[in-house]
Amino acid sequence: MNNNPWETAGERAVFRRRLLKVVLPITFQQIMLGLVSASDALMLGALTQDALSAVSLAGQVSFVENMFLAALTTGLSILAAQYWGKGDVGAVERVFAYAMKMTAVLSAAFFLAGALAPRGLMRIFTDEEPLIARGAVYLRTVSPSFLLTGVSQIYQTALKNSGRAVIASAVSCTSVAVNILFNALLIFGLLGFPRMEIAGAAAATVLARAAEAVWCVLETARPGRVKLRWANLIHDDTRLRGDFWKYTLPVLGNQIVWGVGFTMYSVIMGHLGTDAVAANSIANIVKNLLSSLCFGLGLGGGILVGNELGAGRLDRAKVYGGRLCHLALACGAVSALALLAASPVILAVTDLSEQASHYLRWMLVMCSYNMVGQAMNVMTFNGIFPAGGDSRFGFYCDSIVMWGYSVPMGFLAAFGLKLPVLAVFFIINLDEIVKLPAVYRNYKKYKWVKDLTVREETA
Repeated sequence: MNNNPWETAGERAVFRRRLLKVVLPITFQQIMLGLVSASDALMLGALTQDALSAVSLAGQVSFVENMFLAALTTGLSILAAQYWGKGDVGAVERVFAYAMKMTAVLSAAFFLAGALAPRGLMRIFTDEEPLIARGAVYLRTVSPSFLLTGVSQIYQTALKNSGRAVIASAVSCTSVAVNILFNALLIFGLLGFPRMEIAGAAAATVLARAAEAVWCVLETARPGRVKLRWANLIHDDTRLRGDFWKYTLPVLGNQIVWGVGFTMYSVIMGHLGTDAVAANSIANIVKNLLSSLCFGLGLGGGILVGNELGAGRLDRAKVYGGRLCHLALACGAVSALALLAASPVILAVTDLSEQASHYLRWMLVMCSYNMVGQAMNVMTFNGIFPAGGDSRFGFYCDSIVMWGYSVPMGFLAAFGLKLPVLAVFFIINLDEIVKLPAVYRNYKKYKWVKDLTVREETA
């Protein structure tokens, strides 16, 4: 007989309904975001292989910004999910305002760097002059989007954590549609628009981000929404500010450790020739698109668990965590099989050199097993663990795995031992698998089963 009230058939039905309400919109949003990168690859690849490679490397700047934004939005999400589950809307609005201030400063820095020093940024990733020149054009044009992205990401995080996940998904999906449409119009000069090629892809991104930011501002102005209040922007809640950084700094450290490490992968591949860069770009775009389900499940799962923890239903949160982990493994396996099944089509539609196509064929195979480990790691690192304040584990784990194994072994394989391109790719794509034993052990300790709002009641 099952003595746990959260394991009954009725409770499983409640879980499924909440999963569909929160996780499905976020998952769809992640898939749509992945389609932007895929459309960029297809359209720019139709121009030249160098255009594709240059924009892929330039996109690493956006990747680094998103790495910092992920930490700030995670810190906001940790507290907002729990306080929303508790019913304290005022606390949600105060932490929303503080996160927005921090994000505005960060986004402005990336905007200025992209606008004023695009060639210097490109030289970090490659020494190929044609790629530097093309990438600099892209960065200078796309730089306003760095500022707009920060604003919209904080707004959307506030919406997702206050029962408005469907609206946040609609905002993001509309932005993606605008991006893809103007990609086609501005890259190729269709319907009377100027043919801007690489600059057109950048301009489309700026237009999409502007539409997204405007919609977010208008949405939160409606009755019944969490508000970005001027008083909260001027006067910080000292206790919430302290809690924000308590849970955000470990996530930020984790994002830096992981993100810079992942960027080093691009640096390594970027110095192995344009064929390796092109194949690696396509492989990562396809992997990211097909793993969108796993990312959506992880982000939405963290909100579900956080709501239960904030409401004081710790046993229910524990049960939800187990179900979400099982779902993550299933999603990872399905995504891996989908990647293998789609490989022949991907090879057929990409206009790459014979050598780059050979690299891509085997890179896709290697990405498939990596996705299974990634699914579990996203669910725990990005969802379950930080939902209960256990945000330090990801930092420790990624520090050891990426900087103790993946990055140094990648550099040794590429530049010391001068191994073939595919051998280097294999070595640096084992990172998600290597993490799994430590992830399982930390999960079973249940340090993440914690109500972070309880201190307010006892203060």
